[in-house]
Amino acid sequence: MRRIFLAALGAALAAPATAQTKLDFILNWVPGGDHAPYYYAKAQGWYAKEGLDVNLEPGKGSMLAVQKVGAGANPIGLADMGNVLIAKGKGADTVGVFNVYANSPQGLYWLKSSGIKGIKDFAGKKIGNPAADGARPMWPALAKANGVDPKSVIWVNVDANAKLSALKAKSIDVTTSFYNIHHIFQRELGDDMGFVAWRDVGLNPYGNSVVVNADFLAKNRPAIDKFVKVTQRAFATCVANPKPCVQALVDANGALKFDNEMTNWSLVEVLMSDKSSRSVALGIHDDARMKADYELVRDYVGIDKPFDVKTVYTNEFLDRSVKMTK
Repeated sequence: MRRIFLAALGAALAAPATAQTKLDFILNWVPGGDHAPYYYAKAQGWYAKEGLDVNLEPGKGSMLAVQKVGAGANPIGLADMGNVLIAKGKGADTVGVFNVYANSPQGLYWLKSSGIKGIKDFAGKKIGNPAADGARPMWPALAKANGVDPKSVIWVNVDANAKLSALKAKSIDVTTSFYNIHHIFQRELGDDMGFVAWRDVGLNPYGNSVVVNADFLAKNRPAIDKFVKVTQRAFATCVANPKPCVQALVDANGALKFDNEMTNWSLVEVLMSDKSSRSVALGIHDDARMKADYELVRDYVGIDKPFDVKTVYTNEFLDRSVKMTK
């Protein structure tokens, strides 16, 4: 009897662990404060507990993230919804499952000493940012909303880490950046900083959302349901108590500074909060806003092949009891 028991025990120990669903999650950019909840959930073992092997992959812009998820190179990623809509019209079939930025994070920065006072002064100026940055395809909508010819500016390829130095060196006149690192521009440029938030000048589409390859979603709905619920819980936890979340981010990415990423996260909370995220569910895509965003992209940027906007997002995986509390 003892031999039978030991043989059974040995077989059990030798048996492989329950297979986990691998999720190579491509971020919109290099890790920063806005990504703290994913790192926190991973460090706490929340994803693993749900059978998810989540690999957080640094990104190089929303356009690239959408392209990779749309092509199936990554099953899931983080990208600006405006870029998702544009890419959908070009055949990149992705579905938004969790909205992070209820408000557009996009901003434009320049030096006041250059004589630029606002968007209407951008004609003939050089705007520098990475080639795959999500601001580029959405620029025509912002320009037209402010009476500017979209083709009147010159786009210059600048690495993300070189934007500030290029602006200070005056090799570019304007650059783009997300609001969650606004404090860095303030610190570096001081009183000479010129700034305008897109959301304050007529353009406030949804920003970053978690998007999934449509084919992968169709075949792995239970896994995505678990991923969304864990992620939603992580974001809510980080709003309530951000320090452990930011620490998890810093622990996983040694070059980051805790205080800087805490400030980053505090600005992210501003972008996360709107009426729907506070009253309906954290992470929701509102139908009316998504319809308006589709029409904005269609009219100002262009959609190659029209589609029903409801095919590009779903709220089915959200826990409606989890809401933004600020």
